[in-house]
Amino acid sequence: MKYNILIVEDHELTRFGLRTTFEGVDYIESIYEADSAENAIQIFNNNKIDIIIMDLGLPNMNGIEATKQIRSSNKDVKIIILTSHNDEKEVLNSLKAGANAYCSKEINPQRLIEVVRSVADGAAWFDPSIAHIVLKASANSPDLDNENNRKDYDLTSREAQILKLMTEGYSNMEIAQILFISINTTKAHVANILQKLEVDDRLQAALKALKNKIV
Repeated sequence: MKYNILIVEDHELTRFGLRTTFEGVDYIESIYEADSAENAIQIFNNNKIDIIIMDLGLPNMNGIEATKQIRSSNKDVKIIILTSHNDEKEVLNSLKAGANAYCSKEINPQRLIEVVRSVADGAAWFDPSIAHIVLKASANSPDLDNENNRKDYDLTSREAQILKLMTEGYSNMEIAQILFISINTTKAHVANILQKLEVDDRLQAALKALKNKIV
């Protein structure tokens, strides 16, 4: 499957570098560009966009607000924050706004290609440099379960195995390949895991699993 990608970055040189990175990548169909959040929203509304690479430090409307607006109108689009900022508040607000991944601009281009593909396939990913922020938030967030007496949430051994792989950032396809099961079976297990953990997406499931030491 091929995806249409939108690069949202106000610095022309950085935007050119990102476009060059993704030109010729086998899973990319079309590449769109925007130099502001307002332009990004307009392009998104007028085209079928599957993946967005979003800078945070945009003029006028910032990347977090743009992520909120786009996410409110489309829950399926994958939004990847790419920034030089590792400020705790910005990291957490990005995740709350609905970002699927948070990457440092220092990431290796080939690694970024792999991360975008993984997120497109359903994984959630955050840069190792901000892992401590996310883990700290998982221990204090009111959106996550505070009960300490429910250790396994009635997960089967297979579900626990898949949940561990989810916390490590693997996509459904990668999990299926690792465990030698079909993609449909993997998706069914993931759906059951989300239901049992009472969360809406994979990122919340991963945070909850880490917080409650389920995996």
